[in-house]
Amino acid sequence: MKFGTSGLRGLVTDLVGLPTRAYSLAFVHHALDLEPRTAEVLVGQDLRSSSPQIAEDCIAAIRQVGLQAIDCGALPTPALALEAQRRKCAAIMVTGSHIPDDRNGLKFYLGEGEITKADEAAILMKHAELDQETLASLSKSSGEATSSAPDAVLRFIDRYVAFFGADCLVGRRIAVYEHSSVARDVLAHLLRSLGADVAPVGRADRFIPVDTEAHEPEQIAYLESIARSGRFDAIVSTDGDADRPLVADERGKILRGDVLGLLSAKLLGMRTIVTPVTSGSVIERSGFGERVIRTRVGSPYVIAAMEEASKAGFRDIIGFEANGGTLLFSSAIGHDVRRLEALPTRDAVLPILAALITVVRSGLPLSMVVDRLQVGHALADRLKDVPSSQSSVFLQELAGQGGLAARYFADVGQISTMSDLDGLRVEFMDGGVLHYRASGNAPELRCYVEAQEENRALDLLNWGLDAARHALIRKGHMPI
Repeated sequence: MKFGTSGLRGLVTDLVGLPTRAYSLAFVHHALDLEPRTAEVLVGQDLRSSSPQIAEDCIAAIRQVGLQAIDCGALPTPALALEAQRRKCAAIMVTGSHIPDDRNGLKFYLGEGEITKADEAAILMKHAELDQETLASLSKSSGEATSSAPDAVLRFIDRYVAFFGADCLVGRRIAVYEHSSVARDVLAHLLRSLGADVAPVGRADRFIPVDTEAHEPEQIAYLESIARSGRFDAIVSTDGDADRPLVADERGKILRGDVLGLLSAKLLGMRTIVTPVTSGSVIERSGFGERVIRTRVGSPYVIAAMEEASKAGFRDIIGFEANGGTLLFSSAIGHDVRRLEALPTRDAVLPILAALITVVRSGLPLSMVVDRLQVGHALADRLKDVPSSQSSVFLQELAGQGGLAARYFADVGQISTMSDLDGLRVEFMDGGVLHYRASGNAPELRCYVEAQEENRALDLLNWGLDAARHALIRKGHMPI
């Protein structure tokens, strides 16, 4: 178990029972250090088969220190964060996001939003300080919640209806790809509340790990088959816990997450954009904001940079990742009648609505909206079953002295610039980009590419995966 780009992750077998209770207790102690008057902690969960049991373990830890455990049930992660912000209390979300069902995780929230890397370090320290007597007592604690919060989801829906208006999507036909997203019913309810004609499709009775940065071929084919009916303006969905959006246009082509974030920035008139190095260079080219701040991958890094931007006096700050998860920081947006309060955690709903409302206001199909941005082509995929430690060794060697990178990449281009801010990002003389990084959530080596021509992007991605696979096999870091 370890903290990744967002939250604590591990195998279900390593999470259920005392491990979850111990980490949850460590988080509660940290929350109490920050706010001694804390009286309650919220607990939410996604639709994984292991989540109910792990949620009970979280509740047991909360009750161990005499606090009220509020069971919010299955709900989107941003809805839980919004409720914690409203109540000014801590919260724990049981979710593994997009990783397979044999894994799960915990995401921690304070009253002001998602925890930072400094908070993560403090939680780990609290965890290390737990003694055997405390752990023995913890294993016997009750996992029964004090009360529930059934209105948290409705308040999350009302957040967007109140701001955008109940008629903003009238006449639009939207397919909601339900799979096992915890937001599948929430999305349908929200879109209908905004006036859209909604058709739910693809509901699953088992957990499906939908990764909005690396789409499985069968999922791409399924979305294209839905679009072929010609009935829909768009197909929308999220990952497992609804902090990453998935939007496909009227043809079934999936939009990049950074493009969805960019549409959100434009729709809201945001002047400062904070986004990781994996987001495309279209963000600078678009000219939508006055400044673009780049970070390492992971919402805690984006949040930290947003905080620094706010301290520097910048306003109208929006953050988003390459997966499309979008964050609002520091102040409400809008005017006296309609205001959208800040929500400093990744949210899938805002970028979904931004794409759909842009279609309405422009009068253009979604595909044409994206074409006019001249976003180029950005693709991503990954090599599975590569531990992050082995990926890190490979990337450190590649970025080291001695010209290894120039020789390694010689078959696909001459290097113009190279950055090791997060992994290894190489830009070639023709403007193409290839970026390797170790996943923070799973044993995977990620490969991101960008190019103006689609064939060039495909060639870079295929070459990047093959070259990394062969290099890792030669070093014994990956099975043949």
